[in-house]
Amino acid sequence: MSHIPNLDPNVAARKGFRESEERQKRFWTDVTVEPRDAGFTVLLDGRAPKTPAGAPYALPTEPLARLVADEWAAQGEFIEPATMFATRLAATAIDRVSQAREAVAGEIATYAGSDLLCYLAEDPTSLVEQQARQWTPWRDWAASELGVSLEPVEGIIHRPQSPQAVARVRDLALSLDDFALSALAMATPLLGSAVLALALQRGALTGEAAFELSRLDEAFQESRWGVDEEAADRTAARRGEAVLLERWIRALNPHP
Repeated sequence: MSHIPNLDPNVAARKGFRESEERQKRFWTDVTVEPRDAGFTVLLDGRAPKTPAGAPYALPTEPLARLVADEWAAQGEFIEPATMFATRLAATAIDRVSQAREAVAGEIATYAGSDLLCYLAEDPTSLVEQQARQWTPWRDWAASELGVSLEPVEGIIHRPQSPQAVARVRDLALSLDDFALSALAMATPLLGSAVLALALQRGALTGEAAFELSRLDEAFQESRWGVDEEAADRTAARRGEAVLLERWIRALNPHP
């Protein structure tokens, strides 16, 4: 599976959050949020920081702007980009997704064509039953709520989904603004499922619940064979991303 194009929000931070190989010291004292241009912007000592491409951080809702502002306010002596998820995702939405909406939506639709929820285990029985119990309701939800009907298959042999279902996912993605589309584009490969990502984006699933559904197979294998520390750390990091995406989505839609 290919990756969503042009979505790497992990940029080093400096004034304006530009790329740099050197650690950058905190250069501000006060962080505030101000209404501007029908949206909101973050100000550092009264000045607006810039994205890596030099655009202002113009956020569509006050809660989203405050989510970004809190990350800047929480920085210590040196800026730590890894702790600034919302800031990085905002830069991705502004600099990259806004310029590649068709490609991003197309890649999300490609995931729907081989959605995780459609590839069912043939055995053991306990895993088969768990997948049926926990995944079937979300395929049904996609059909009834989104108009996306996906056909499951047993085993790992690829079965193409209908062009209509894939096109519908693409249309749903394109109907979102740049900020919501960016979250969907990050959630889809994280979860391996356009259905779970859309459920998260629409508030039908929490970040943690979506993540746990995405790793039923992995969790089943862990229950049988155990898990090492490195794998546990990777899982915790991915779960954390799902939770942060939920916070982003809630801040973007403060009044559902």
